[in-house]
Amino acid sequence: MESPVQRPVASSYLRDSLWVLLGVALLLPAAARAQRGALTLPQNLGELVGQAATIVRGHVASARVEPHPDFPSLATLVVTFRVEQVLKGKAGSTFTFRQYLWDVRDRYDAAGYRKGQHLLLLLTRPSQYGLSSPAGLSQGRFWIRPGAQGRLVALNGVANTGLFRDLMPTLQKRGITLAAEQVSLLKTHRSGPIHLDALEALIGRLAARQ
Repeated sequence: MESPVQRPVASSYLRDSLWVLLGVALLLPAAARAQRGALTLPQNLGELVGQAATIVRGHVASARVEPHPDFPSLATLVVTFRVEQVLKGKAGSTFTFRQYLWDVRDRYDAAGYRKGQHLLLLLTRPSQYGLSSPAGLSQGRFWIRPGAQGRLVALNGVANTGLFRDLMPTLQKRGITLAAEQVSLLKTHRSGPIHLDALEALIGRLAARQ
């Protein structure tokens, strides 16, 4: 038999949980409502660059999990980045952003960010509560590593799958012309690492025409 004390406690817990979920929905920008395991729409490079307010390359200086300063029940990740190159927006020698952590597993591994990682980040504009994330979540975070003959390559969280899908019409509409090597890349690449210089050149062209 149900205890007379259990019903109001359960009701109170449910009410508090609903308020937390409502707060989360209001706090988060559209592109940052989930982390690991999230279902996000596949986006090509043009769409990712369009969503990003800041695009930077550099190294992770620190990544720490902490409560949101105004909403202590919400777990967030604060990443400080040592900037090497700015491809869109404005950033100094260091750049810090705060990302909401939806999945509890991200709290234990800092959503995969590690000190010293070499990354290219396409970051959304912070919400009114200071929350940002890579555009398209894992699609807008590229790990950089040496490739063949030491040439740097970049790979995002979905192995660059579909990164150039339907991109050519967008480029043509904006009057962006490409070199033969770039056209070949767009036509033949399906997934896998991409030379960093080629990727950044495309990002720069897209960002300049927005």
